[in-house]
Amino acid sequence: MAEEGSRFGLLIMDPDRVIFEGKVSSLFLKGDTGEFEILPFHYPVLSLLAEGDIVIDWKSVLAIKSGILRFFMNECVIIVELKE
Repeated sequence: MAEEGSRFGLLIMDPDRVIFEGKVSSLFLKGDTGEFEILPFHYPVLSLLAEGDIVIDWKSVLAIKSGILRFFMNECVIIVELKE
């Protein structure tokens, strides 16, 4: 397991519920201008998310229709519309 210092807080939710909450070491997403990866202590980011997958720690995959991401002070909050 990764050390606490090499992880960041992640909260993923849709309008009705919390989908994921915990500490992770990487996040790969498709933004409105291209794909990108979030790692611990990433520079602050605010991005729209395009239809695609959110990949957590290169293990878990969540298909989304759209969303918005905010990464600030080693905490990431993502609000999504899930793909049906």
